This record gives sequence, structure tokens and C-alpha cells, in this order.
Amino acid sequence: MKPNLEKRSLYSFTINDLRDHFQENGLSKFVANQIYDWIYKKHVHNLDEWTNVSKKVKSYISENLDTRLPRIVWNGLSVDGTRKFLVAMTDDKTVEAVAIPAKNNRLTLCLSSQVGCAIGCTFCHTGTMGLTRHLDSSEIVGQFLAVQNFLNTESKGEKLTNIVYMGQGEPLHNFENVKVATQIFTDDHGLMLGQRKITLSTSGLVPQIEKLHEFPPVNIAISLHAAHNNIRSELMPINKAYDLDRLLEAIKKIPLKAHRWITYEYLLISEYNDRKEDVDALEKLLDAKVSKINLIPFNEYPDSDFKRPSENRIKWFQNELMKKGYITTVRTTKGSDILAACGQLKSEMEDKINLWD
Repeated sequence: MKPNLEKRSLYSFTINDLRDHFQENGLSKFVANQIYDWIYKKHVHNLDEWTNVSKKVKSYISENLDTRLPRIVWNGLSVDGTRKFLVAMTDDKTVEAVAIPAKNNRLTLCLSSQVGCAIGCTFCHTGTMGLTRHLDSSEIVGQFLAVQNFLNTESKGEKLTNIVYMGQGEPLHNFENVKVATQIFTDDHGLMLGQRKITLSTSGLVPQIEKLHEFPPVNIAISLHAAHNNIRSELMPINKAYDLDRLLEAIKKIPLKAHRWITYEYLLISEYNDRKEDVDALEKLLDAKVSKINLIPFNEYPDSDFKRPSENRIKWFQNELMKKGYITTVRTTKGSDILAACGQLKSEMEDKINLWD
């Protein structure tokens, strides 16, 4: 049986929205603090276990709000410890989320913001899906909560510490829902994730970049991938609408706190954008004083025409940029054996699973 889609999800409310909602419906607005504590700090989503919440409030929530989380219908563990999740929403649509371990007990969740993606980047597996729909803020938050619940019960209580909006979809194409989800993630009454622990990656939607002053001040990563307009347009059709000049002009308007940088993600493709002229073009394009460059060696997937550069070529490209004064890192490829690496996500299992039997 499929769930009732008419109820608003409890996980779509910011703390202030929930307070107002309760007050407007004849309940104490301070109950919102208790509920936030249960669902975001204690990760308890069964109303019967909310010991300090009145029966009246529980009854109201049961009758008027949807408390179910998205459902993990499959998960796969990579040899490097990366775990990919296929997550089902209430309309049976699925997305993928990836938990990526790192040093110092850091565990980053790569979240999806849309079912599919409309941007159509030619190097991206998700781009072959097209866009089905945006995710609601509750579905974005729900991915985090569902994965954390899985880790609590199945993986010795590992704790998610960071978020990157680098899963399926273009986050700024779904601006309002991603904004609300981020407010919930960072709220002191809830998950309390610091702003520096959240990174939003965008392909370059200039009108939405110009609205980032309305967004919580998280880390910003720009999917650049090429320093020549002709190459970038081949890789990313969005460049035909918002070319490099327009993109860089919009980026200059992003409000940066002290000691913050803009990270530029640069996908390295063998014999395509890994040449000396690409290094020189990056130098002309980016100010080394406020720019970090994160090199992403191409992660191959079935039917792709692009190839990954050799390790020597990757190191050469990094060194050339560092000589020019850029802080330059190479992203470690993780989860490629289960198609969980950057650019490999696609909900291929969606039609194979009876989600709501």
C-alpha cells in the first residue's frame, strides 16, 4: 500500500515553521523544541517513544503530519568502505546517496537534490536520466536521517559528520527545498552541523548563484571542468546559456566570510582538458588568492566515451597548477567498484524493486 501523499512531512519544517504551525493549531509552540530533539538529536522517529510529549500532541501529529522517512531499499559496500544507498520516496521514485569515510572519523554523506538532473552534463551518468522531479526538503533531510538510522543499527553507530550536495541533481535548480533542508541541518536545536561541514556544488546556474546571499553560508564548490568556453559547452550544455565570463562575474558576488575560498571542481579527462593550454587558461581565469582547485580524475562508467588520465598525468597537472600558486588537491576516487564515485550515480534499480509491497 502506498502512503498518503496529502499529509505534510514532519521533516519539512524548520524549527520556527514548526513552532508557528503548532501555535496556529492550538498547541504550544515550544513542543517543537522537544520534537526536534527526538528526531534530530536522538534519532527516535517512533512517536510512542517520545516520553515527554503529550498524547494530545502525538495524536495531532499522527492525524495531520507524515512521520515516515524515505526507505532504504538497497545498499552496497565498496572495498574502500564507501557505502551506496538506493533510497525510495513516497511516490516510489528513488535516488542514490553515498556515505564516504575519511580520516579523523569523518563520514560524509553525498546527498541527492533531484530525481535525475536537467543539466545534461555529458560526462555524468546521472545526466543520462533526465529530470523527473525536484526533491522536497523533507526528502533531502530524510535521506540523511534514513542513512543515519541505518548506521545506528547496522554499522556500529557510525555518525555522519559532513554533507555534500553532490549527488543526483543540480542543487541550485531546486533552490528553495535545498535551502530549507540546509537550515534544518544547521539548526542548533537539530542536527547542529556546522556551516563548514556542508558543501553545495553547482554546475553554474548564474541567476541562482546571484541569490546565494539568501542561502545559509555554507561552502561553495563550482563545477568548472574546463577553462575554455568551447570545451566547457561540450561537457556542460549549461555553459551555452551562462558562459565562463557570466559565471565568474556571478561568483564574485558570492558573500564569503573571512578566510573562505571558492572551490573549483575540475574533471580531468584524458587528452581532452588535461593539456598545458588548459593549465594556462585556468591561470588567466581564476584568482589564486581566493580559489582552490579540486581535480577529479574521470570515473569511467558503462557506455562513456571519456577516459581517465594516467596517474602520472594527473600528478603533472596538479604540479603545474601548484607552481602557479594555486592550492590544488586531487579527489581520491572512492566507491567506483559499486558505481558510487563522482559522476557515476544513477537509479538503475528503480524499476526492479517492488517498493511498497
